[in-house]
Amino acid sequence: MKICKAFKEDLDEILKLQYLAYQSEAKLFKTQDIPPLKQTLEEVEHEYNTGEILKMVAEDGTIFGSVRAYVENGTVYIGKLMVHPKYRCLGNGTALLKAIEELHPNKRFELFTSTRSVDNIRLYEKCGYKIFGQKEVTDELTFVYMEKC
Repeated sequence: MKICKAFKEDLDEILKLQYLAYQSEAKLFKTQDIPPLKQTLEEVEHEYNTGEILKMVAEDGTIFGSVRAYVENGTVYIGKLMVHPKYRCLGNGTALLKAIEELHPNKRFELFTSTRSVDNIRLYEKCGYKIFGQKEVTDELTFVYMEKC
């Protein structure tokens, strides 16, 4: 397993992984109508061009994890941390998070997740993130904002 920067040619495979990985989030809300499942390749390409995307690659070359980030005003905004369902709970999410943090030493990091995503919140807290805010998006969806300084 290795973690490295993704290439533009990887984006289609990363988007397919995203559609698979975010099924667990969709299940929490009992709908496929969540932004990660509606994102287009063009939108991922925009994120690639304006930030960075890391990939986690198996020995056979398969991408089974990924994370994205961009920097604005001294803060690194982390998003779309995903691991293939077969490779979860093995430390891969933690490894991806640490890899993106190592690219930006001495920075503030921020991310968000749903209040229903208790496994995500537990992972982020284990990695040193603290909740600093919440935002109700709909009656069904509240985001938890977390930071690490």
